[in-house]
Amino acid sequence: MPTAAESLSSPLPQGEALKPSVVAAREPFLGLLRDLARAYQAFENYASAHIRQIGLTAPQFDVLVTIGNTPGLTMNILAQKTLVTKGTLTGIVDRLEQKGLVRREVPPENRRCFKIVLTEEGEKLFEQVFPVHVAYLKERFQKLNPEEMAQIQACLKKLQAIFY
Repeated sequence: MPTAAESLSSPLPQGEALKPSVVAAREPFLGLLRDLARAYQAFENYASAHIRQIGLTAPQFDVLVTIGNTPGLTMNILAQKTLVTKGTLTGIVDRLEQKGLVRREVPPENRRCFKIVLTEEGEKLFEQVFPVHVAYLKERFQKLNPEEMAQIQACLKKLQAIFY
């Protein structure tokens, strides 16, 4: 019994047309999409397991480390800099606020908005966990040499650019 891939590569009897779904399934970029999704899933699983150990979700951690080493960010800028959609950012900030890790401040120069700022407890957590998480990720990324990282980054930027 031939596999699906073998069936796709088998010649058709003279005059028979391929179904559009079969033609579409042969697009070369589909393998790239699967590999890209699998690579992201593998990274996400690896990173999230470490983040959960400190009692945060990946989006909460993303917000925490994005605010770290800054004087605070407005919600608009925070939404642009994180991997979190604007629709879910408010809930994430609410939960971080409940944990005592961030607070909302109204900047004197623009009283129509507010900045999200790390609390003293948030700063301590950031200083404790960010370097450890970077070292955790570095264990894997150091398996790539600088040239490989540069090539991958260039390819990812090119891929991103074709969708803008």
